Amino acid sequence: MGRTAKVTRKTRETEIIVELDLDGSGKADIATPLPFLSHMVEQIARHGLIDLTVRAKGDVEIDGHHTTEDLGIVLGQAVRDAIGDKAGLVRYGSATLPMDEALVTAAIDLSGRPFFVWRIPLPKAKLGTWDVELAPVFFEAFARSSMSNLHLRLHEGDNLHHIVEITFKAFAKALCQATRVDPRILGVPSTKGTLA
Repeated sequence: MGRTAKVTRKTRETEIIVELDLDGSGKADIATPLPFLSHMVEQIARHGLIDLTVRAKGDVEIDGHHTTEDLGIVLGQAVRDAIGDKAGLVRYGSATLPMDEALVTAAIDLSGRPFFVWRIPLPKAKLGTWDVELAPVFFEAFARSSMSNLHLRLHEGDNLHHIVEITFKAFAKALCQATRVDPRILGVPSTKGTLA
């Protein structure tokens, strides 16, 4: 049975549908009202080797906050659903990746205990129509909804587009590692016998 999930969230502010396959090849079909956010979520699919379909509508005439946060929530829930009982799960993943002058580390633990650390200082600015300050909003929503411990840290970088994009790519690579199944891992990857 495949490690797939479909999650829908509908509120007065947004309507989000996410379908994913953790054992995919990186196929992406992403539609949000925020083109830069769509581009970033496509990076998660491509570099995380996750087949991902996203349909998102939101009140972007107000701003992009609700759509960005709710997409993080729904994506996190879909990952949590797809990994199931966590038997054989690698659990941990990390990646330090460059993009020109920018260098970012992402580290994740699918521990069942949510925590979020953001060490990427960003100015109040826009990339396209998307507010850059929404990057940590997306990742924190993902961490809490997926019940994971997520750390993101900038080592170097000047170009705002490079910094944000390599953050999403590093996250994707770390998530790809953490969601793999290793046949050598017997049961749940914890000496406690549970991840929660």
